[in-house]
Amino acid sequence: MKDQLLTQFNEVFKTNNKARTFFAPGRVNLIGEHTDYNGGHVFPCALTVGTYAVASVREDRSIRMYSMNFPTIGVIEFSIDDALVLEKSHDWANYPKGVMHEFSERGLKWEHGFDVLYYGNIPNGAGLSSSASIELVTAVMIQGLFDTSLSMIELVKMSQHAENNFIGVSCGIMDQFAIGMGKEEQAVLLNCQTLDYQYSPIKLNDASLVISNTNKRRTLADSKYNERRSECERALANLQTELEIESLGDLTPEAFEEHKHLIKNETDQKRAKHAVYENDRTLRAVDRLHAGDLESFGTLMAESHISLRDDYQVSGKELDTLVEAAWGQEGVIGSRMTGAGFGGCTVSIVANDKIEEFIDRVGKSYQNETKLTADFYVVNVGDGARELLNNQ
Repeated sequence: MKDQLLTQFNEVFKTNNKARTFFAPGRVNLIGEHTDYNGGHVFPCALTVGTYAVASVREDRSIRMYSMNFPTIGVIEFSIDDALVLEKSHDWANYPKGVMHEFSERGLKWEHGFDVLYYGNIPNGAGLSSSASIELVTAVMIQGLFDTSLSMIELVKMSQHAENNFIGVSCGIMDQFAIGMGKEEQAVLLNCQTLDYQYSPIKLNDASLVISNTNKRRTLADSKYNERRSECERALANLQTELEIESLGDLTPEAFEEHKHLIKNETDQKRAKHAVYENDRTLRAVDRLHAGDLESFGTLMAESHISLRDDYQVSGKELDTLVEAAWGQEGVIGSRMTGAGFGGCTVSIVANDKIEEFIDRVGKSYQNETKLTADFYVVNVGDGARELLNNQ
């Protein structure tokens, strides 16, 4: 892959400059959905698919960007002086530009431009965080090209800030954190309020993670994602009239039930209920995984999906159809929607000897119900964002 990308880089930019290759994975969240911006816990892992960036520094002040995923757009070129402004015509390149803006805010002086070719093998719009992946690969690329010395945690925060303030999506920190801090064969339990975290080995025994893509495209910035965040903020404000809490993640289910009457709007109350109960589910699920109780972990995945469907209302027909078809298959330990919702993907834990049957039967059931064709990926858990050296 690396050699192919280097060849493509030289063909696109007509240069023989020495280029360096960087990579940032996608991520899948095993449990803990829409809890990150509510100060709760999440349990994601980085994948071995992701976004590559091949780049070299130029001698002038021009920046040229090209994505193999959007070849019809061609090379997007601008000067350093125009790099820090969002322009609709720059399309996907606004994500890396947002990260560049964050470096500028921290004092990086752009004396030289650069050429960069991107290639991602994450399905776009599927909910495996292709946007955070391009942000983090840009962050580690700039760090490498211009010899900055920021910590990975700082790069993670910068990437989230770029998406919040430059792109305009009010995402939490989970996606960027999992992509920046991922470790091979481990998931990370992250407290999104304090950023305390711990790694947890993914012990699936004779089972694997299977991602099922609804192939219903959804644009996160245009979805009801920001609306859900506002509903939770209103619920929190209501609760804070009597409770000294910083986030919904500070509440146990018992405390929520005792004080939910403070939330005057019924819809806001349902949103808050999901955030509180999902946080509790996530902590219990990680405990079950540590204890080797994969069946209970799978049960909690199902409960998570039901809550996302009924209380948070972010699933939709396509995701529900995939999950419900999965629940009915032999060898399925757990299945749920993953990501922001409104389309995107599900994640399932499936016995290895049943994966082929799972893909066939769930795929047919889904197509019969929705007239769409699902894609399936058996995924591995990989390392976080980094430069790819000669032997990688």
